[in-house]
Amino acid sequence: MKKRALILYTEIAGYTITCINKTIEFYPDVEFHVVRWPVNKEAPFKFELNSASIYERNDFTNEQLLELANTINPDIIISSGWMDKGYVNVCKHYKGIVKTVLTLDNHWFGSARQKIATLLSSFIVKNKFSHVWVPGKSQRQFAEKLGYKSSEISEGFYSADVDLFSSYFEKVKESKMRNFPKRFIYVGRYVKHKGIFDMWNAFVELQKEHPNDWEFWCIGTGNEFDNKVEHDKIKHFGFVQPENFLEYIEQTGVYILPSHIEPWGVSLHEYAAAGFPMICSNQVGASEKFIQEGKNGYVFPARDKEAIKEAFRKVIDLTENELLDMQKKSIELSLVVTPEKWANTLMKLIND
Repeated sequence: MKKRALILYTEIAGYTITCINKTIEFYPDVEFHVVRWPVNKEAPFKFELNSASIYERNDFTNEQLLELANTINPDIIISSGWMDKGYVNVCKHYKGIVKTVLTLDNHWFGSARQKIATLLSSFIVKNKFSHVWVPGKSQRQFAEKLGYKSSEISEGFYSADVDLFSSYFEKVKESKMRNFPKRFIYVGRYVKHKGIFDMWNAFVELQKEHPNDWEFWCIGTGNEFDNKVEHDKIKHFGFVQPENFLEYIEQTGVYILPSHIEPWGVSLHEYAAAGFPMICSNQVGASEKFIQEGKNGYVFPARDKEAIKEAFRKVIDLTENELLDMQKKSIELSLVVTPEKWANTLMKLIND
C-alpha cells in the first residue's frame, strides 16, 4: 500500500519540486499531495510535478482543508511554519495519529517574539507538531529552544537541484579552465532586503578606486527593478527560468548574495553545485554549509558596503588557478545536502 505525504506549503519553489520528484523516483510507493499558496509574482517559476496532486490554498476554507486531509488520510503531514491557521488546525487534528512535521527556517536571535514563542511552545507549537525539519544548525537551535529533542529534529529541508546545477558545471568547466570569466553574478529578487543597492554601490565605487576588467551580471525582478543601479559594467537581464541559466553560468565566474535577511538562501547551494567561488553576507544561513572562508569564498557583514568592496577586491586579486581551486571546493561542499538525502530523510520520518 502506498504511503501518503501531505505537504502544506507556502509559495512552492522549484527546489522543493525537485526533492518531491526525486522521492517519487527513488520511492515509487510514496504518494504526494501538495497544498500551496499562489506563486510569488517576483519569482514566477514554472513547475512540473511527477505524479503528485496539487491543491490551491485559496480554494479551501480552513474547514474544507481538514476535510481534504481526512479524504487523503495521510501517513505524514509537513507544514511550512505555523502562520496559516488552516494548516495548523490540520496538524493539531492529526498530532498523535501520524507524524506532523513543522518546517522552520528562522534563526534563533533571542528576540522578544522568539522568547515568547518558547514560553508558549506547548500551546502554539508542541501540541500540533511532533517533529521539526530545518535547513541547518541555525534553525536547529531555534527548534531546541521550542522544546524539541535532537531525535525529533531533522536537517536538510532545503536542497538545491544539485543534479541540474552540477550538469551545468560539467558543460562549462572546460571553457572556464581555458579562460575563467571575470564576471560576478547575482541571482535573486530586486528588493531592498536582498542588499542589492549595497552590492551595486560597492561595485561601482570599486571600479573608480581600483580599476579592473571585471563585470557584474544580475538576474531577477522585483519592486526595485526600475530603481536598479545602472553602470557600463553592470548588466541587468530580468527574470530567467532556471533551465535557461546555462549561458549565464558559462559566462560568469563568481556568485554574490549580499542579503540583509536570508534565513537560508538556496541559490548559494545552487551556485556551489555549479562550481562557483562565492561571496555572501553573514546573514545568509546557507553559508554555514556551503562557504568555507578563503577556501571557496568570503563572508562579509551585512549592510557593510566597505566590507563588500573588500570581498570584491579579494576575488579580483586572485589568480585564475586560485579561482579554479575554489571552484572545486564549492562542488565538494554542494554534496553535503542533496534531493536524494531529502528523500531519505522523509522516508525515515514516515517509517520510524
